Amino acid sequence: MHSSYPLRIGLLLILSAWPSFVSAAEFVISGPRAMGMGGAGVAVTTNALATYWNPAGLAMTQTVDIRLQGGGQATDRLGIGDALHDLENFNPNDTSAANLGEAQLIADRINRPGATVSVNGSAGLYFKGHLGEHAFGFNASDVATGGGFVSTPVTVTPPIGPGSPVTITGQMALRGLEARQLAFSYAYAFADKTFSIGITAKVIQGAAYNGSTALQGGSGVSTTDHFGKPNISTTYGIDIGAIYRPSSWVRFGVVAKDINKPTFDAAGGGELKLEPQVRVGVAINPYSTLTLTADVDATSNKTFIPGVKSQLLSLGLEQTILSEFLSFRIGTFKNMQDASTPFVPTAGLGMRWFNFRADAGGGYDFREKGALVSASISLTF
Repeated sequence: MHSSYPLRIGLLLILSAWPSFVSAAEFVISGPRAMGMGGAGVAVTTNALATYWNPAGLAMTQTVDIRLQGGGQATDRLGIGDALHDLENFNPNDTSAANLGEAQLIADRINRPGATVSVNGSAGLYFKGHLGEHAFGFNASDVATGGGFVSTPVTVTPPIGPGSPVTITGQMALRGLEARQLAFSYAYAFADKTFSIGITAKVIQGAAYNGSTALQGGSGVSTTDHFGKPNISTTYGIDIGAIYRPSSWVRFGVVAKDINKPTFDAAGGGELKLEPQVRVGVAINPYSTLTLTADVDATSNKTFIPGVKSQLLSLGLEQTILSEFLSFRIGTFKNMQDASTPFVPTAGLGMRWFNFRADAGGGYDFREKGALVSASISLTF
């Protein structure tokens, strides 16, 4: 299969939000509001997506919310996408010294330490309701991460005789696990919503993948058929969270996800364990229509890529106008575990018409050419 760089990344991204991908996982940015604000959602999310971000947020507003959302993120590190594109377009029949040098240059770019691709995504149906200070919610959702990395270094073989081609060969490993879950949340607010606590219990079906794809000069890099047969197993997970609002203009939030370390059967044997994730956040409202927010991962989270960890710092702003008819959002985030990564800009837009809302958000890493996007529709009463 021959594909352009954007198509290849798109295929990986689709697969990550499909029967494919998470393990000892990074914190996935879920929902367009949080995505538009740089991935910050622990202290500000009070709609149905609080069942994912922080169950304590359910009790901070007395609303009924029904929401559909989907989105994903792809990260191309050190330009491996462009290098694979050049590999696909390489002419093995050109045996000139210049082309042989180009072959080695492509191999060196693909083999660079840290040249990898990561993907994650989430999608689902989310619901929130309340009975006085008691709030509850559920979601039926997928949360998924995965990635690809060079497992057999790419090598170049010069022509072995007249009419023989230049050969470039190697292999890329593809790893992932999709977490299909039913989550049920409960939250309670104390002292006129000064403090709230919440808990989420999840039944999780995991589909673990362990595959590989050939890297060969002049041939397309195929991913869709090379993740291998999934290994299916079912377990449960528990999240807990809290929000403290000492005044009307500031809120502090904390969430601990998967505190019981859910474990799945890995493809090819062994186990995949979701380590606990802890994230803290703050939200400030200088005035009623402006929200400033920040989140930070207190834990360093593993990924499917050897040697790559995720620990995000997220910063965001939301300005609403015309009684929330329009909501404008900007933000940025950075992986603090990788000093070489830049702050990635994000933005988003929300529109409300009576009880109906539509939101979209996204971002783009201009250096590594990574992209993220999310959208949702909802009814809020």
